[in-house]
Amino acid sequence: MHQQPHEILDGVVRSSRAKLVAFLAAGSGDLAAAEDALSEAFATALVAWPKDGCPANPEAWLLTVARRKLIDAVRRQREIASSEELEELATSMTADPEHGFPDQRLALLFACAHPAIDPVARAPLMLQAVLGLDAAQIANAFLVSPAAMAQRLVRAKIKIRDTRIPFRVPDRDELPERLDTVLNAIYACYAEGWSEAAGADPVRMELAAEAIFMGRLLAELIPDEPEAWGLLALMLFAEARRPARRNAAGEFVPLMQQNCTQWDGQMIAEAEAALRRASGAGVIGRFQLEAAIQSAHTDGLLRGRVEWSAILRLYDALVQLTRSPVAEINRAMVLAEVDGPQAGLYALDWVRTDKRVNEYQPYWAVRANLLARAGKSDEARHAYGIAIGLEREPAVRSYLQQLCEKLRD
Repeated sequence: MHQQPHEILDGVVRSSRAKLVAFLAAGSGDLAAAEDALSEAFATALVAWPKDGCPANPEAWLLTVARRKLIDAVRRQREIASSEELEELATSMTADPEHGFPDQRLALLFACAHPAIDPVARAPLMLQAVLGLDAAQIANAFLVSPAAMAQRLVRAKIKIRDTRIPFRVPDRDELPERLDTVLNAIYACYAEGWSEAAGADPVRMELAAEAIFMGRLLAELIPDEPEAWGLLALMLFAEARRPARRNAAGEFVPLMQQNCTQWDGQMIAEAEAALRRASGAGVIGRFQLEAAIQSAHTDGLLRGRVEWSAILRLYDALVQLTRSPVAEINRAMVLAEVDGPQAGLYALDWVRTDKRVNEYQPYWAVRANLLARAGKSDEARHAYGIAIGLEREPAVRSYLQQLCEKLRD
């Protein structure tokens, strides 16, 4: 079937937008200007292609138009810009017509996650720069006002321009620390999408899919980094279970009660393959351990027998590596499966020394569960009350309320 010009343009936007933005931004050092120039090029194409016909190489056409518009914008903004400066700028954004233009998307990810960028802006900036989401969509996903999110994004782009943050992959000695920042930002995107348990918010569900896209992109661009594959595996394991997270009535269903036949088997297979790819490097990292824990849960539930002792050993390694209170809370829950609820409660008491857990809903939900299993109903109801008060998702809050009500029977 013959494609219409707008269909061809839509396809190029989906497949090549990030690559075009990254190339223009890397050449100019100005992410905002690159995005604006490319948007103008898209608008020009909407007018020109139906009239003149689609170009043989749509990517090259858009790059040429966007490059010209970006240079014109710089000329207008910098009245004292010399012809040498403008020529240098044009050269930096010139592509080889035979071989296309270099893929700078990985450099774009690292620029968005540069230490000079406000940490709360890194993940949203990636979403906008790499995926083209607007500030309102991102604001909805991160539960802030569109105006506040727009300001964060503008400030981050100004920081990139004015401090001349380089669009490059860090040197090998810098890579571990910088890579962690990129990985954490992508995972933060996924976590925002995953936390919407009821499945009623399409924007936040789309956020999870886009984070997985960035995870695949990162693993593809730096295939020798095991933690990139570990993160991808972790997200895929979680996403594969999404269809079973709520029942026909829209109620939240916890992992241990899910219908495994609703899981996405193809996605689980991809996750297992990514985890094997990561483990082949022989270097253990946080995301690999978390993915291995998810793999053990998934395999155990599919076989009808969860190996809690094996999962506990993985959590022991994760706690030792990260010293994270979140990992310690999850470990306490697993410890209760191995040695009983009292052992889990004892482990939680150690976590309580970190005052941050007082405002962390999963801590109180786990504590309530273990208290209930230990027969301490009054204390369990109190803990459930705190967990319910801290929970922002209606489906999960309703589930916790049901558990609390059962203790009154």
